[in-house]
Amino acid sequence: MREQLLLFCNWSTLGVCAALKLPQIAAVLAARSARGISLPSLLLELAGFLVFLRYQCYYEYPLLTYLEYPVLIAQDALLLLCVFHFNGNVKGAAPYLAVFVASWFVLPLQKWIIDLAMNLSTFISTASKFAQLQYLWKTRDSGAVSALTWSLASYTCATRIITTLMTTSDLTRGKYLDGPKKNLANSLGCFPLPS
Repeated sequence: MREQLLLFCNWSTLGVCAALKLPQIAAVLAARSARGISLPSLLLELAGFLVFLRYQCYYEYPLLTYLEYPVLIAQDALLLLCVFHFNGNVKGAAPYLAVFVASWFVLPLQKWIIDLAMNLSTFISTASKFAQLQYLWKTRDSGAVSALTWSLASYTCATRIITTLMTTSDLTRGKYLDGPKKNLANSLGCFPLPS
């Protein structure tokens, strides 16, 4: 039973993550606007994903416990380019992408760097969700934000709590523990706010 639960959680997470950002990207492309999407939130999320993937690789965790991260990073990078494109400044993405690529090589230089970055990733993840909620509240306009993407993210955070505890028991990876609540709050924030 335990093995089947682990297999289900791993594969369903991978399946959902393969398409996680696609509703968001489709909404942005359909609206031809990045209205409602917080750039700081997206950059923080991308940074958190990068740190988490690098940590997993560094400590050689089982591939199935983090295989979705390369896909999520690629989808976030595409979304980042869409945001810059619809804000009229695609070249503005270049410095951010350069920093992300450079950090891939800097993070594993010393064990303390990767450990510190991983411990900060919970804060980064929280800051990302808070930045998006704050932006939605400030503008009172969800624009092209996809509630489906945020709802799916809640599911994947919940399944990753299960797989992390069952596979590694590494509570450093506890960034998932608050994830379902934060992602659900953001999915609710996608609906129009009363004036």
